[in-house]
Amino acid sequence: MLKLKSVFIFTIASIILVSFIPKKELQQPPFYTSNTHWADSVFKTLTPDERIAQLFMVAAYSNKDKVHVNELKKLITEYKIGGLIFFQGGPVRQAYLSNQYQSLSKVPLLVSMDAEWGLAMRLDSTTKFPRQMALGAIQNDSLIYDMGAEIARQIKRIGMQVSFSPDIDINNNSKNPVIGTRSFGESKLNVARKGIMYMKGLQDYHVLACGKHFPGHGDTDSDSHKTLPTIKSSRARLDSLELYPFKELIAQGLGSMMVAHLSIPALDTTPNQPSTLTKKIVTGLLKDTLGFKGLIFTDALNMKGVSKFYKPGEVDAKALIAGNDVLLFAEDVPTGIKEIKAAIERGEITQEEIDQRCMKILLVKQWSGLDAYKKIQIKNLYEDLNTKEAELINRKLNEAALTLLQNKNDRIPLQQLDTLKIASLNLGYKELNVFQQTLSNYSPITHFGIDKEAKQIAFDTILTKLKKYNLVIVHLNNTNQKPDKDFGLTPQVKSMLDALVKQNKVIINIAANPYILEKIESVKDAESIIMSYEDNEYSQSYAAQLIFGGVAATGKLPISIGSYNYGTGITTKVVRLKYTIPEEVGTNSVLLNKIDSIALKGVNDKVYPGCQVLVVKSGKVIYQKSFGYHTYDKKIKVKNDDLYDIASITKIAASTISLMKLVDDKKVGLDASLGTYLPELKGSNKENIVIREMLTHQAGLKDWIPFWNKTVNKDGTYKAGIYNTDPTELYYKRVANNLYINKNYEDTIFKQIIDSPIKDKGKYLYSDLGYYFLKRIIEKETNTPLNVYVKNTFYAPLGLTTMGYKPLTRFDKERIPPTELDKKFRKQLIHGDVHDQGAAMMGGVGGHAGVFSNANDLAVLMQLFLNKGEYGGTKYIDSSVVSEFTKCQYCKDNRRAIGFDKPETNKEKESPVCDCVSYMSFGHAGFTGTLAWADPANQLIYIFLSNRVNPSADENKLAKSGIRTKIQEVIYEVVK
Repeated sequence: MLKLKSVFIFTIASIILVSFIPKKELQQPPFYTSNTHWADSVFKTLTPDERIAQLFMVAAYSNKDKVHVNELKKLITEYKIGGLIFFQGGPVRQAYLSNQYQSLSKVPLLVSMDAEWGLAMRLDSTTKFPRQMALGAIQNDSLIYDMGAEIARQIKRIGMQVSFSPDIDINNNSKNPVIGTRSFGESKLNVARKGIMYMKGLQDYHVLACGKHFPGHGDTDSDSHKTLPTIKSSRARLDSLELYPFKELIAQGLGSMMVAHLSIPALDTTPNQPSTLTKKIVTGLLKDTLGFKGLIFTDALNMKGVSKFYKPGEVDAKALIAGNDVLLFAEDVPTGIKEIKAAIERGEITQEEIDQRCMKILLVKQWSGLDAYKKIQIKNLYEDLNTKEAELINRKLNEAALTLLQNKNDRIPLQQLDTLKIASLNLGYKELNVFQQTLSNYSPITHFGIDKEAKQIAFDTILTKLKKYNLVIVHLNNTNQKPDKDFGLTPQVKSMLDALVKQNKVIINIAANPYILEKIESVKDAESIIMSYEDNEYSQSYAAQLIFGGVAATGKLPISIGSYNYGTGITTKVVRLKYTIPEEVGTNSVLLNKIDSIALKGVNDKVYPGCQVLVVKSGKVIYQKSFGYHTYDKKIKVKNDDLYDIASITKIAASTISLMKLVDDKKVGLDASLGTYLPELKGSNKENIVIREMLTHQAGLKDWIPFWNKTVNKDGTYKAGIYNTDPTELYYKRVANNLYINKNYEDTIFKQIIDSPIKDKGKYLYSDLGYYFLKRIIEKETNTPLNVYVKNTFYAPLGLTTMGYKPLTRFDKERIPPTELDKKFRKQLIHGDVHDQGAAMMGGVGGHAGVFSNANDLAVLMQLFLNKGEYGGTKYIDSSVVSEFTKCQYCKDNRRAIGFDKPETNKEKESPVCDCVSYMSFGHAGFTGTLAWADPANQLIYIFLSNRVNPSADENKLAKSGIRTKIQEVIYEVVK
């Protein structure tokens, strides 16, 4: 397993080498060594024919039938070929075949693959890294080294020794049908830098890199697979531009080179003579002039660029005569050997030259580890090829490539979310995709999707629906790499883009070949344009995060196209939560997944029907999962966007944060008395209660009052005049389904609180009652109902998609797990209404309960507190106020902060959280089975939501099980 630490060390070493090795002092290819013992001993065992055979590298597939397999076995056993190039198939199938082929070979086979973007270029079920055009946008070249090193690890794991990469063609022709996004771009400096890093990543781990396609295939408009392209450049331009990356990599010790099938009149005017077969180019230019001593591969000899003019066998001999070492994708080995022997007899090439090339191949085999060949271990092969380390590198590459080409009015990252009515459009496919799902982590968004081949009427219908949105985010995808086919754009898609940028404010993410910009010039009228280059789950996720500031834009356009010049790229900042994997913060996914078993045990033991768990480390969401079902009947699975009744977490999510704002605005003082703001308390025992003492639960208030008891008769029936089954002008406050309370009964509730005794003032006793007063203070000072105030001041501007009171007015009941089957008071299953009886009697809006949320939105709020009152680039509360509210106030025998709970410092007392948290941490728990906790010292947020009170709240199995604490212990154990 490649360790990230070692990758970092090699990265630094490579940067130093690239910076300080003199260009004139060419490094030898890595396989050059004074220890040639193994290669010498093998060479001596080979006949002249077998030495010729070592120069043949034949195509192999792991998705073909036995006829193909038997043909290869015959070539290995009878003709003693030297190597294989694997094409399409699967990793396990290839490994089995490789083991068979190697077991039959007299000399271990040199096995190769075109793996420009990893094994996935040829094999299914493997990691697909970005194409080189996307890599060309990346400004941190060390990431290219890391990718090369990881590809090398995977290549070694599957028993190969050569990767035909990097592609160091300079692509400056938008019509190029074969190179295009396989190139790092149009800048010779950028191509060379990144090519060197890719090469060193491979070769530092003993996988032979191969620069291609010499002397440069970028400036063509035809495909050498189908014909012989012509390079019309002058010799001077070739020398200063196309050849530059090749010279730079040679200077840095490139191990091998692949020669292209090109007609280059500036180098050789012979008609229909591909560069592969031109001695002036292979020997004269590459070997003699440039001093290249590495292994030279032909491009595939079955390609029309060469096979159109020369027969199998004939082409092999001509390729060797030109100076190539390895005959790639030879189509007729027996005839090739025969023709090569005839060329020797004619004196066109000598046996000595054959022997030298054979020896060079044997040295490569020795350097790559074939001198101590071992069978490929099939066990865990898939897992070893698809590690979290590989995923992390892949994620970083996709993220770093994101290029913000246009950003009118600094639209990205989005601000003032409460002013935006946003729609997203998946333009290419109808299905909801990762891009759209990720957008929904940040703001309420309505999603649309359409297939690129849909009828025009379907496009027109969506266009009409989008009129009511003041921002449309478009994800352009389902394209291809063919410039002559408009990159897969349909007329409907083009006209849709044209109409949309005229009708709406638009942000467009182009998940496609950047040359597509020539075909969709109208997008220049969009508010913002993101070039994400690739269309995969990582690029989709990070492009969506970029729009909201979860990640930063750092990429630069690696080509010039249309009105966008090479190097175009606007940088942005991170202002919101990022969604990634644990490995990004140095944490192990497998270890963190211990949470799964703990959470599932709670489901299986019927501690709760289901739950959500979310973990944030250093502003990055590294764990977000849902478990179980809404109820024990297992009909509806819990999803990440479901809403839970967060119960007493309402105290910090609504009341406390509102008070913070009022304190910050100098409208309320923490050391003022309740009577200062509530004159109705004058003369009562509540008048002189200090707000600070009340919110730290040492004001002497009773713990709670069962207000509902006084609204029912002894037989359980409701007293007259208090409730109604239907909403009316007098009975509009909903308590539960078909149960509405008299709007004036709130005064009765307050009278009960005012009349309640004060006892043991200064002694800690947890109480809900203070939050009834706090709610009234907030509503009086803001002249706004609490639910409206927190929505307008915090929830909507923050983009919280689920958080708020009265969820049934905003969401389908199917998204809300029910709480208790209330047999005493409401006589029904509480589903979508607040569980707390007192809050229910306040119409669902209590200062102490009533807020519903998913884990994601709650995490955003906790991150705001960790950020000392700032989130999304907006300052909501002054940092000094947040610091004051979240610190322990009295400490001796009272752990509480203002509104927030804190860890228990007295080890003899029960703590709401594990002992591993810092004393700087803060949060709150809820009666329904919820917990939200933030730790500034460790930059950690932990959210646990459940409906443990379903169907009954009588037995608190959750508290007895310690599940919330056990999960938190795992988090700290793994992260630390």
